[in-house]
Amino acid sequence: MKIALINENSQATKNTLIFEVLKEVADAKGYQTFNYGMYGKEGESNLTYVQNGLLASILLVSKAADFVITGCGTGIGAMLAANSFPGVTCGFAEDPTDAYLFSQINGGNALSIPFAKGFGWGAELNLKLLFERLFAEEMGGGYPRERAVPEQRNARILGEMKAITYKDLLTVLKEVDQEFLKETIAGEHFQEYFFANCQDEGIADYLRAVLES
Repeated sequence: MKIALINENSQATKNTLIFEVLKEVADAKGYQTFNYGMYGKEGESNLTYVQNGLLASILLVSKAADFVITGCGTGIGAMLAANSFPGVTCGFAEDPTDAYLFSQINGGNALSIPFAKGFGWGAELNLKLLFERLFAEEMGGGYPRERAVPEQRNARILGEMKAITYKDLLTVLKEVDQEFLKETIAGEHFQEYFFANCQDEGIADYLRAVLES
């Protein structure tokens, strides 16, 4: 599994801490991790929580990532933004139980976490436990187990409905403000990580053209 981390501007200074904890958990599972920033560096490309959602969609639809960890101060804005874009089913988790239930009941591909609200003493421990429970079992296994079949059916129906009600990503990329898109993919390591893992040539070609414009 390829896991991407995306932080927005208000929580950029916590990026290193979040990524180190995520990588520790992911490494133990044999998963790959990619840090798309923001990194808390002066002068780096800015990411709002809306851009987090667009970037999450780009990574997931193109299969450059299988799962996205994102968030903002409350975690709510980033979740709403992520779910506004095609190919993203983003949950919200404040504690390990939230994370486990989302992974088992909803089987989504992104999680938004509050990185300011309640993020105090012991925050890194809560994050580690949260990530461990999020990736403890295969996504969508069901909880409780006797509810697995209807939960999996509902998750599948939601995915089918989103495919109908959302535009395809390439259309979205062409219709959004191009400067907004260019800023979204202007991160320090975006090209290094994305183009090595992207499995959709149409999306890759379009983003190359945007970056070169």
